Amino acid sequence: MSTVSTVNGGISFWYADRGTPIAREPLPGDSTADVCIVGGGYTGLWTAYYLKKAVPFLNITILEANFCGYGASGRNGGWLYNGIAGRDRYAKLHGHEAAVRLQQAMNDTVAEVVRVAAEEDIDADIHQGGVLEVAYTPAQLARLKDFHSVEIAFGETDRVLRGARETGERVNVTGAIGSTWTPHGARLHPVKLVTGLAATVEALGVTIHESTPVTAIEPKHARTPYGTVRAPYILRCTEGFTANLKGHKRTWLPMNSSMIATEPLPRSVWDAIGWEGREALGDMAHAYMYAQRTADDRIALGGRGVPYRYGSATDNDGRTQPATIEALRDILVRLFPVAAGARIAHAWSGVLGVPRDWCATVTLDRSTGLGWAGGYVGSGVATTNLAARTLRDLIQQDSGQSGPTELTTLPWVDHKVRKWEPEPFRWLGVHSMYAAYRAADRRELTSRRPGTDPIAKTADRLAGRH
Repeated sequence: MSTVSTVNGGISFWYADRGTPIAREPLPGDSTADVCIVGGGYTGLWTAYYLKKAVPFLNITILEANFCGYGASGRNGGWLYNGIAGRDRYAKLHGHEAAVRLQQAMNDTVAEVVRVAAEEDIDADIHQGGVLEVAYTPAQLARLKDFHSVEIAFGETDRVLRGARETGERVNVTGAIGSTWTPHGARLHPVKLVTGLAATVEALGVTIHESTPVTAIEPKHARTPYGTVRAPYILRCTEGFTANLKGHKRTWLPMNSSMIATEPLPRSVWDAIGWEGREALGDMAHAYMYAQRTADDRIALGGRGVPYRYGSATDNDGRTQPATIEALRDILVRLFPVAAGARIAHAWSGVLGVPRDWCATVTLDRSTGLGWAGGYVGSGVATTNLAARTLRDLIQQDSGQSGPTELTTLPWVDHKVRKWEPEPFRWLGVHSMYAAYRAADRRELTSRRPGTDPIAKTADRLAGRH
């Protein structure tokens, strides 16, 4: 497999066949709005969409530092699925039934995104094949069975557990000994969704200013180099780039994730792999991978490369270290040896937002009008939609247009999270955690013991994930 002609960076592969968009006009000066949204990714765009649909006369302004979809919304793996970060913790804090309601809301969110995309004529290559997560070591299989049982306990009665033969009939992952499948998932093209959504909200009358970095968010003020937007509600929807804002260096950690995409694979390769259902594909490794079969028959596969840059730094154009490309290629070949001769067409990276307790949150501070949503820990393609509808309901409740709703009473609303440790402890902690996870994965591949490696259990406790 050759990487000599691999395109590295350029934001992401998803822009390769569409081209980087021409940015909309920046903010021309001081202005006012009813709602100012900082960030032109999925969270900000969905929030603008639902607010404008609910109250058409609202004056809504979106401020985006680069162009809509520059961040995680244009670089992710295209997994529209029902996972949400922090559900188990919310069950401990608020009770099992509250967490079940949150999970049901996420199940419904997958269908909601598909519905809106169809209604608004957004062609995002959506294919509802569900999500298949596989195990290929005894330790992974034990975790997979536990995971499957827990998901059923949280109301996913339509989830299916499959053995080695049944898994291979779906996707021929080398060495797979079991899998769990949920129908609450779909594969999509991230950039087609984000650009379609941006065009939709603009057509509804939402103002979008790109190339407009926000330098500070204050009650009723979003400050930029070009002027200040004043609004009763200022919503922070910046996910992995939150650390760039004044006073938020330790709010959410910008975790790095990297991806590769092969050239289109020939029919002979797909005959050997299968994957006719085009399920979103994941595994039960500690340093897990995620993948999809694209609409043009490539394999796009991602995982953790360099997990974190010192000082919460974020990249510019998604350029990825050669060692990371090689590591992802090795995963691809291990899972699908028949694809070993395929060229890696593109490699890229991006950041996702990770709170200190690994719990996604949505909040509106009614005393200041400041709101925010994020910390999705990599499951934001669907969670952003639920967060946006929740922000809509919180604003309508605060403005007296409605009372509490099913969404405003979900347990992730107004959840408080402590800040990350200062440097160098933040950098040392994250890199040590992922070194431990990789070591645990290597040991599990060779030990054949059914229990999770103790190194990974220790890393989980130190990270605050369990």
